[in-house]
Formats: sequence, structure tokens, C-alpha cells
Amino acid sequence: MMRRKGLVSAALATLLALTMTACGGDSSTPTNDEGSGSDAGGTPEYTIKVGHTLQEDTPTHKAWLLFEEQVEANSEGRIAVELYPNSSLGTERVMFEACQMGTLEVAYGTTSVLANFDKNMEVLDLPFLFEDEATARAAITGELGTAAAANLGSKTCLITMDMNKIGQMSCNPAVGGIAKGQIVREIDALGGYMGLVTDKTAIQFRMLNRSKGPAMWSPRAQCDRGKFIWAWREILENLPNLHIWQDTVEELLVENGEVTGVVTCWGVTFHAKCVVLTAGTFLNGLMHIGHKMLAGGRCAEPASYHLTESITRHGITAGRMKTGTPVRIDGKSVHFDLMDTQDGENDFHRFSFISEPRHLKQLQCWTCFTNEEVHDTLRKGLADSPLFNGQIQSIGPRYCPSIETKIVTFPDKPQHQLFLEPEGETTQELYLNGFSSSLPMDIQLEALKKIPCFKDLVVYRPGYAIEYDYFDPTQLKHTLESKMVKNLFFAGQVNGTTGYEEAGGQGIIAGINAHLNCHGGEPFVLGRDEAYIGVLIDDLVTKGVDEPYRMFTSRAEYRILLRQDDADMRLTERAYQLGLVKADRYEILQKKRAEIDRIVNFVSTFSVKADKINDALEKLGTAPLTHGCKLVDLISRPQITIENIAPYIPAFQAALDKIEDRKEEVIEAAEIRIKYKGYIDRERTIADKIHRLESIRIKGKFDYANLQSLSTEARQKLVKIDPETLAQASRIPGVSPSDINVLLVLLGR
Repeated sequence: MMRRKGLVSAALATLLALTMTACGGDSSTPTNDEGSGSDAGGTPEYTIKVGHTLQEDTPTHKAWLLFEEQVEANSEGRIAVELYPNSSLGTERVMFEACQMGTLEVAYGTTSVLANFDKNMEVLDLPFLFEDEATARAAITGELGTAAAANLGSKTCLITMDMNKIGQMSCNPAVGGIAKGQIVREIDALGGYMGLVTDKTAIQFRMLNRSKGPAMWSPRAQCDRGKFIWAWREILENLPNLHIWQDTVEELLVENGEVTGVVTCWGVTFHAKCVVLTAGTFLNGLMHIGHKMLAGGRCAEPASYHLTESITRHGITAGRMKTGTPVRIDGKSVHFDLMDTQDGENDFHRFSFISEPRHLKQLQCWTCFTNEEVHDTLRKGLADSPLFNGQIQSIGPRYCPSIETKIVTFPDKPQHQLFLEPEGETTQELYLNGFSSSLPMDIQLEALKKIPCFKDLVVYRPGYAIEYDYFDPTQLKHTLESKMVKNLFFAGQVNGTTGYEEAGGQGIIAGINAHLNCHGGEPFVLGRDEAYIGVLIDDLVTKGVDEPYRMFTSRAEYRILLRQDDADMRLTERAYQLGLVKADRYEILQKKRAEIDRIVNFVSTFSVKADKINDALEKLGTAPLTHGCKLVDLISRPQITIENIAPYIPAFQAALDKIEDRKEEVIEAAEIRIKYKGYIDRERTIADKIHRLESIRIKGKFDYANLQSLSTEARQKLVKIDPETLAQASRIPGVSPSDINVLLVLLGR
């Protein structure tokens, strides 16, 4: 669900910035005593100093560069503009105070800080204050506040089959994991709720891959399944522009190639400008346990019928996929003393950048292994397995295989690791990760009892497989809008993905763009160098799927740029400009960025003398210095961290002690920037080169079917995908570099 503030207009932002000029006392009076005109040396008569906290590569700073250019050109050099980005003049509050004192002409910042100087500015943080730029200009130049009765948000309706199952975790009660955790942090940075709900209901948290570099670190949390549902329910029920309707959608209404609404099984018609489909595994869902087949979206819940047919009649292609879930175990029957424990972590790391510390009881998980006896028992049941007897024709997830698939694919492997995970803070129900199965239930139970810790096993229900409908994602734009039906969006497993995180990442992008389609604005698309969500969606719409898609760090070519620690640095400003993130959240980001920059600048300029630090270096297990160096060079060593070197350098320790909020988070982010600067800069350079291809738009410029200079496969793939840019074309499987060169030649490049 998305909420938007007004004031997304760059023009309005500029007006507000210029308004701040008036705070500068008498500094607007020219100081040149010789009167108007410049002196013989071309010295400007007047200088406008502009300060802000944003980085130099942001659109806002680029807008100020244009302002500088136009002012100096139009004044014929009589007025100069000096720009001070990156918090070089201090925080927003400091710069606003400088305006008051007359030492700074313009301070560009957030209205939440400005409201401390003038309470009337709080009106600018009202949601949906201005519908468009014209309304904004009218408000600013007229009676400020007369537009307060403007649209307060997109009216939305969530239609769900069961209100008590909103946020139900169909499989594992866990969020995050390798690359998946990064997606959740990106959702949070964009203003989504997934990270907040996960932190609120977490019963175990771990940062995976800590032994590797920070590009691989991935947060993961076990959640209380029941509390997760109700945390979501509490949020959704209290969103002012969201209505919930319990029903099943059966028909899509389309007129003139544009969606107009839906019809439910109760015969209720909902009219809408946009529709977002997030049906998961429910479309024509069919569950399998051995030879037994039962219709359903998941266990004990009905499937959804007729909707697929309603969609495909508009030219949208559907297919079938399969996934599965393991047995659920009664903890009272488990011999935990025969298992190894797996404890969580309880440091500062969380999913949301604004969460409070975890408050639920933190629990452990357990591990064990299968054995040859288990495998022999499973092999006995293969003839009755829906995966091998022809009962299931669809493709399952390669990277989350069933236990029967494991023993067939890896026949020489004597054991497979299993993870026993709690389903909640107080429940005895346990989830057996690694033992997904659709074998007959007697085979499942017999095999599990061959594992010593499960010798007295009692279960709540067996594992099962489920088949469901999905739609070819190459039929979507990068906004996740259908190419065939305008204003129809698809998100989640209906696009051929698997996983809560992948679904959530798609959902927020689809929701944003559905809103923009209703209210106007440029499409919101994330690049492959901006977010894992961008990688995910680009892979789907460019390459398509032939199996359930799961995100991994290896799918991202710029993963050092897409770290979990800096998701807020990458995305929160964009979300703020869009209106998804409120001013207080944006201010938190600005303070964090300023603190990181301060630490990085300190270590880059602070000199360390050999005789003062060598004893400490020897204690830390690293080579002594032969001569002095900058502190940044020491921290770049693998044995040295900010925290272990700071006690030996009082000035540095004092600089760290000035960090007021999120100290550990700031220090970690600064250290990563320092230690991996070379890698980050190199990857950014590569990404910038690829952007040149991203800027070459080719949609509608070629009749691919008749370009004989292209390979046959390339012609077929290009016709099917119809890529927006040359860079997207280059990522299509079957389109070779020589095919790209042909297109470049035809473009005259």
C-alpha cells in the first residue's frame, strides 16, 4: 500500500528554496559600492551561496547546477552562484540558521526541519496536498493552504479470499535470506512495511554470509507466523485510503484494451482505474500428496477459478508451475538433544532502517541430517511420487527442490542437511526446512522416523506439492503493467517467481506505478545498478522464466553497489521525492549520510605518526609503519577496523563519540565505504558505461522480423520482448554482441 505526500514537483521545490533567500537579512543588497555593473576584472557584484545536504550525483544538485548556469548567464556575470552540497556547510538546521543570520543566502532542505522556524510550513507535509504542479504553484503564489482540501491519496481496495489470512506465510515462516534480505531492506527504504512487520514479529535474526564480503551479507529472520498475520492486519485496517473486501475475484473487466474493474464470485462489481493482480498460488491451484489430488490455493483454503480464463482471453499467455512445502512437526515429539542448535544474533542489525529493537522472545533453530536409511525409504515411494509418475507436468523450483528430487539428482550424496525451525514464540509447531515433499504421507513419516531425533515423530500435517497458474512476465513492461491490457498490473508468483520477498518487491513497484497511472507522473523503474528489485524485474520482463524465479546475489552484476547496508542511501531519497517517504524519515537519512561523510572525511585527512601507533598495530596483528600515513590507509588493512583502532587514537574516538543516533549502523556503513572504495568506484564506472546503452531507446524503431542481418534467434526474441533500450536488448538470451553491433550500425552509432 502506498501513501503520498504532495510537493513532488521540482518547480515547487525550487520555489521553496528561493523562499529561504528571504531569511538572509539584508544580504540581498549588492555590496559593490561602485554601483551596478561588474568591475574591469569581471568580479561579480553579488554572490548567492546555496547549501544543501544532498550528494552531487542527485537530481536535486543537478537542478541547482542548472540554476547556477542560468543565473550567471542571465546576469551577464554580475551575479555568481556558489554551491555547497554534501552537508559541507553543516546540517539543514545549521544552514537555516545561517540564513537567519545573513551568512547564507539559500538553504535547501526538508520542510520538517523548516517547520521548526515557522510552524506554518507544516502544511507542506500534509499527504497529497497538491495534485499537480499547477495546483502547487497556485498555492505557493496565492493563499498557502487553500489547496489543503485536495486529493488525500489513491483510493484502493484489497480484495482477499480470507481477511484472517492476510500476510499468511504459505511455506517457511521466515523472511530474507541470500539476496532476499536485500530486497526486503529495499522495500523498507522505499517506504514499504515488510521490514517493519518482520522486525516486530521476529523470533530469530541472523546475518548470513558474514564470513564473506559485505556485498554478500544478507539478513534473515524467523517470524511468529500468527503475529506476522495480525501485525499486517493492524497496519492495513488503519490505512485511511485502503478498504478491504472479503471475496473472490472471478472476472476481469476490460474495455477498449483498458482494465475497468473486476467482478467477484458474489456478483459484486468493483470499478477501478488500475488493477494489481497478486494471486500467489491460488489460480486453479491443485495440491498433491502421492496419488491424492485436492483443489486448493494452499492447505485448507480453496483455489480461485475462472480468473485465469478471464485474463487469457485478452491475449495474455498463461502457464503452470509447481512448488511445495514440508511436513509440520509437533515439537513435543522431537529429541532435541540429538540435534545441533543454531542460535540467532541480537546485535543492532534489523530489516527496517527505522525499527525499534526486537521485543519477542528470541528462539533457536536446530539442524540434523538425513541418512542412507532415509534415502532408501524415500526411493521406495518414488513410483507413487507425483513428480515422477507423470501426475505433475509443471516445473518446480530448481533452488528449493523436494527431498525426492534431491535423492534422484544427487544419488551419491549420503546425507542432506535439514533445519528445524519454530513457527512461533509459544507454539509447538515446527517447520522442517529441506524436507519439502509430495510423496505419500506414509512414506514421508516412515522416512523421517529413520532420523534419530525424529524416531518418535508426531506431525501436524504432511508436506505437499501445489500446481498453479502464472503469466509469462515478458508480456509486462518494467513497471509491471501488462503490454496487452492498459492499467493491469501483475506482481508476485503470478509472474513466475517464488518467495515472499520477490513478491513484495514486485508489489511495491506495481503499486507505485498503478498510482502514477491514475494521477500522472513518470513511470517508476529501478535500474539493475540501483536495486535487487530492479534486477528481479528486468530479469522477468527481459528473459522470462522457465522455472520459478528465485533471487540470488549472483544474478546481480553490480552487487557491491547493491549491499544491504546502503539500501536507504540508494532508494530513500527517490521514495521521498515520490512522496512514499515522509519528511521525518528523510531527515533520518540525511543525518546518517552526514555522519558517514564526516567519519570518511576525518579518516581521509587525519595523519597518523608511526611512533604513536606502532605499538597498537602490533597488538592488532598487523605490520608497523615505517613512516606516517593517513588514517584511512590503516583502516583499509584487513586486521584493522574502526572500532579496534579508535581507542588508540583519541581524536578519532572523540569524532565517533559525537554520533548521536544509530552509532553502530553509521560506523559499519563508513567502514564499508572505506575498505571497499576501490571496488565500489570500479563497479560504478562499469555501471555508468552500461548506462550509455540504457539511454539508447530502440522501441518502435526496428522491424526486427525483416532484419536479415540479425540471427534468426535474435529476430524471434526481439519481436517477442520488444525491448525499450539497447541495454535491455543486450540482456535478452539469444541476442549476441554481434546482433547488438548490427543495431548500433543501423542507428548510425
